[in-house]
Amino acid sequence: MKFGIETPNCLAGMMYPVPFATARDVVDLAVEAEQLGYHDVGCNDHLSTQQYVRDAWVTPPDYFEPLITLSHIAARTSVLRLSTAILVLPMRSPILAAKQIATLDHLSDGRVIIGAAVGGYRDEFETVLPEWADRSRAELMHEGIQALRVLFEAPSSTFEGRHYRFEGVESYPKPVQSPLPIYSGGNVEGSLRRAAELCQGWLPAKLGPGQVKEKRARLDAYARDAGRDPADITTALQSVVCIGDTPEKARELLEKSAFDLFRKSLAKTMTKGVDIDRYIDINLIGTPDQVCEKVAAFQDAGVEHFCGTLFVGNTVEEMADQIRLFARHVLPAFSG
Repeated sequence: MKFGIETPNCLAGMMYPVPFATARDVVDLAVEAEQLGYHDVGCNDHLSTQQYVRDAWVTPPDYFEPLITLSHIAARTSVLRLSTAILVLPMRSPILAAKQIATLDHLSDGRVIIGAAVGGYRDEFETVLPEWADRSRAELMHEGIQALRVLFEAPSSTFEGRHYRFEGVESYPKPVQSPLPIYSGGNVEGSLRRAAELCQGWLPAKLGPGQVKEKRARLDAYARDAGRDPADITTALQSVVCIGDTPEKARELLEKSAFDLFRKSLAKTMTKGVDIDRYIDINLIGTPDQVCEKVAAFQDAGVEHFCGTLFVGNTVEEMADQIRLFARHVLPAFSG
């Protein structure tokens, strides 16, 4: 089992208070994660503040661009994999994104994993690209991954889609990794199809083991229909971690944190129908023994990689304490 942490580069106001981490804090947490034995560190992606964050906090949060942040982390680490969880591809030019990703892969000697998805907040997308407000982000996402593949692999790259078009682009250097791993982020059917047809992994968030297993079976069917071996596609998962001495203490830590604001912000989308009890049940929340039992259940359901794991805390030090607790109690239990 592989375990990664999500850095707070773009999470203030969403899961953490405002202000929260400095850019130096983000990098220092990543360096410590490598020392603690984590497989990867992730960066989230926001170009503007979401409306619910604006409503909740007086001061705008700092959002540090993920690929630039990861390039600095690459310079401070040696074996840690560098992930985006999630890169909101519909907000980015595929040509520029391909150049940035390939450059990062070279600077890190081939340590990049790109988790990409449509993004959780349409209001942010429409703020950044108002002229595209009527466009399907799912279509943009599908074309964006296709375009990245062309740019990563073709000597001279030409793409003709409904939304993206380019001709004869020479995008060099190519990534060190071939193929460079892209995880399709999201819980919906479109993310399953993208993973099955175009990607090296599937990265849902906050699903229970039964849901992961059921959706993975559908992904496998889509992959076979596309002529791909399902074994070539990793099942990853983004989960929330909150460890306490007792179940009650873990719940109290969660409910007193800004994470509950985040949970409620997705009540009509990703966490629709998921109340607080169910949320605690399907995430890595509880005592160390309970969290290990949950990880084992996800492993039995086919999860191979906890990518971009989100650690609860109202300060950077509280977040770091959770990262250390997880490394002390959980990583050794699944190191084989």
